[in-house]
Amino acid sequence: MTKKLKITLEKSMIGRPPKQREILKGMGLLKINKVVILKDSPEIRGMVNKVSHLVMCEELEGGE
Repeated sequence: MTKKLKITLEKSMIGRPPKQREILKGMGLLKINKVVILKDSPEIRGMVNKVSHLVMCEELEGGE
């Protein structure tokens, strides 16, 4: 089974550097409290680490 990450945008991106805004946009997080479920990969983990102060990340087992 593949692992997935449940990522929630918890803080606003107002006043954040353009690079962090691009990372959030790339993950599909444009509004506060938006939740996305993405495949657990090194690339996604790196993106989460760059904006870890803005998001909450949970590991999910499962699915497909």
